[in-house]
Parts: sequence; C-alpha cells; structure tokens
Amino acid sequence: MSEIRVALVEDHDLTRIGIRTALQQSDGIVVVGDAANGTSGLKLLMDTKPDIGIVDIGLPDIDGIEVTQRLQQAQAAQGHNPKTKILILTFQDNEDAVLAAFAAGADSYCMKDISFEELLGVVRLTYEGNSWIDPAIAGIVLKQARSTNTQPTLGSQKKETVTIKAPEPEYSQIIEAYPLTERELEVLELIVQGYNNAEISEKLYITVGTVKTHVRNILNKLCANDRTQAAVLALRSGLVG
Repeated sequence: MSEIRVALVEDHDLTRIGIRTALQQSDGIVVVGDAANGTSGLKLLMDTKPDIGIVDIGLPDIDGIEVTQRLQQAQAAQGHNPKTKILILTFQDNEDAVLAAFAAGADSYCMKDISFEELLGVVRLTYEGNSWIDPAIAGIVLKQARSTNTQPTLGSQKKETVTIKAPEPEYSQIIEAYPLTERELEVLELIVQGYNNAEISEKLYITVGTVKTHVRNILNKLCANDRTQAAVLALRSGLVG
C-alpha cells in the first residue's frame, strides 16, 4: 500500500499537535505539514497537494467550509488529478454546517470525539475514494439532504443549507452496470431517511431477513462499505431525490 500524504489544518494547538503526532507514528501515513488558520491552511493544501487534507470548520479567519470550497475551485481550474480529498473534523453537528461542507466539496465528516483509531480508518477510507459521515449525525443529515432542493452556487452564503453534491460520472457508471431493482430502491430510500432494518420491515411488510438481503445486495451493487456510504452514494448519484 502506498503512503498516504496528509496535511492538517486545525487552530487548537493541543489538538493539532496531538493529531499530527499520532499520524506521524502511524504506518503508511506521511504528514506533509500543518497550519493553525484557514489562510495558511489553504496555502499549505495548494502547495503540498496532499492526498488528504484534515480541516477543522471553526478556523479563526476563513472557516473550513470556505477553505474547502476555494481549494476545490482552484484544483478544478488547474486540472489537478488526483485531487486532494477533504476530511472535515469538527465539534459542529448541525445539518447546515455538514451539508454546507459536503456542498463545498468535502469528502468525509468526523466529529472530534472520534477515537484516533477510528479517525485513521476514515483517513484510509477517504483516500480510497469513499465518503464517510459520522454515524452520530448521518441519519439527521441524510433526512435533511433529501428534503432540500437548493443547489450550491459560487456566490451563495457559505453556511447555506444545500444538497450533497451533484451526480458524478463514476456513480452513474456503477448504477448502469449494476441496476437496483424496484424493491431495492424502496429499501434504499428508507435507508436514506434513517430507518433501521426493523422499521423498513414494518413499512414494506417484509421480513427483517428479507430486508437484510436487500441491504446486502444494495451495498454490493453500489460498492459501499456500509449503510451510510450507500446513502451518500444514492444522494450523489441521484438515485434518491
């Protein structure tokens, strides 16, 4: 496995030092630099072009959402490939902040109370091209995302509630190659709304065992590791409106 190059943007000194030290001691991780504010963090990300940028939302000058948006715009304009993936790390668990982060181009979203081992796992998942939302907020966020029709614009307010990114070609290709059945789409829609297997069973009048089979098939077809990732892919691909 190739080394994952990580840059860290975090204003709290103890948190930044702690995460940086832990990352430096992890196999397969190289820390290319760290910054204590959004302006220097954006410069760090653009200069070093890491695989993963771990970015705090609550930065003292420009916040992590704006850092993410500016980086994505710069990378698109310069044709960077592969692009730096952004992992948002924060204490903020409200829908507006999370949706705004994803709309700005963030790939994953973690709460700061996550253990380091879990954070390391999310770094690796994100590096592999997966999106990850902290389970503590996934249900609320996905429900809100599904009910919102506002699309992100370059001139919009950075905290505006928006849907999670537009359909992307790779997701469409997966769906074309492995189409979901009508029943699987019904199950997926309920997963996005935050229902568990027992609740889906009651709503669709099928057994929990049948629900589990549908969920397994959905994960396999979408190449998703878990329900949260499947829900994110569903929203991004347009499978669920």
